[in-house]
Amino acid sequence: MEVSNLWDKWVGEALSKLDSLKLLRSLRPLYLPNEQQQMSNTGVSGKEEYEVFDEMQPWDRSSVNVSISEPTYRKWLLEIPSSGDEIVHGECLADDTFGTSQQQFKRLLLFSGNDYLGLSSHPAVRRAAAEAARDYGMGPRGSPLICGYTYHHRLLESSLASLKKKEDCLLCPTGFSANMALMVALGNLASLLAAGNVPVKDEKIAIFSDELNHASIIDGIRLAERQRSVEFFVYKHCDMSHLRALLSNCKMKKKVVVTDSLFSMDGDFAPMLELVELRRKHNLLLVIDDAHGTFVCGNSGGGVAEEFECERDVDICIGTLSKAAGCHGGFIACSKRWKQLIQSRGRSFIFSTATPVPIAAAGHAAVIVAKRETWRRRELWNRVEDFRALTGIAISSPIISLIVGSEEKALKASRELLKSGFHVTAIRPPTVPPNSCRLRIALSAAHTTDDLRKLTSALSSYINFQDTGGTSLHIHSKL
Repeated sequence: MEVSNLWDKWVGEALSKLDSLKLLRSLRPLYLPNEQQQMSNTGVSGKEEYEVFDEMQPWDRSSVNVSISEPTYRKWLLEIPSSGDEIVHGECLADDTFGTSQQQFKRLLLFSGNDYLGLSSHPAVRRAAAEAARDYGMGPRGSPLICGYTYHHRLLESSLASLKKKEDCLLCPTGFSANMALMVALGNLASLLAAGNVPVKDEKIAIFSDELNHASIIDGIRLAERQRSVEFFVYKHCDMSHLRALLSNCKMKKKVVVTDSLFSMDGDFAPMLELVELRRKHNLLLVIDDAHGTFVCGNSGGGVAEEFECERDVDICIGTLSKAAGCHGGFIACSKRWKQLIQSRGRSFIFSTATPVPIAAAGHAAVIVAKRETWRRRELWNRVEDFRALTGIAISSPIISLIVGSEEKALKASRELLKSGFHVTAIRPPTVPPNSCRLRIALSAAHTTDDLRKLTSALSSYINFQDTGGTSLHIHSKL
């Protein structure tokens, strides 16, 4: 039996059990006042409303140009802890100095954000949010299963399902909650199919997770473990030999492999084609977290699976709208059966208030703009090429992780870059292991080649690019 058919059978049996227990939950979109009239005027898709552009516009720069107050600047330089309570007063002046005599500001070029396409400042995205807020307020405030699910949420889900080449999609409040919901639903699947109250070993689900997966995947699996319905195996980062051995030695029939598609702290890709081979050999369920690949990779922005031409072999795709879409929220692209299971058993979905309507409207606009303004992806990958050419480092994505070692070195490098006008955050434990502290640089389509020249010139004062040998991101600090 094919992999998808086997899992469809199991999910179908679990849904039948939930139905018999009267535990199936349904989504029923609400239509807000005057919405029906607007739909008839603009068409169901609303695509005609979204203005798109052929090249970078002045407003795009607002996604990478930021400022901090002088008190915040001084605290950062001195590594003084802050709760963010530095009170800001004043108005922006025409030159590089902001504010009144009471408050001064420092302009910075942001290289720490995840707004890879610069869509957070796009007029179509801003207008969609503003018009929805004006017409509907924040929308009905409640969980999606109660009253918080509207036509705008359904429209966004449909556009994301189309982008990911999946049958359906479930919108979640955040990417974190999306991963949590899926993992807990997997644990419930095993419990529903068990003959007794608690699954015996052969009835459990074996989840295999890359050791560098996002915290939301790890925490979700830990919650599923507490249900005593899954067993958790960690394989070495992108090590298919290790994963192959773990799979071969596992006697459990239900196997799931979950991995980030593009790793947020190292900037490398999961070995998608090898994972697809293992999926077919072991009848496993392949789940990817495409948070950093969605809209960034693939001709249409479909993500890492599209880039590697294996969309049909990825069973479930987790994503977020808080990265390249420049908005907020998470989603699970999957089959209708999986969606019904997750919305009935995924606690972080069930017990969270739904995304506000203006955010859902902005997300839908971002999906349309990201697909149509293909130049944004092209410019982003041009910046990747710029960084390669300027440093000789063979980076493979817009995420550049320059590992300097100790916390002291990473913090000092971040402070020195701050003095030079660059916002580059030092990443330290517990986000990364001890002695692997790093400068994490995130590129954007809103950056220019000149921005990259200035950044790499500043970086060269603190690190030795030549020591990388062109193949490694473990660098030697000059500090």
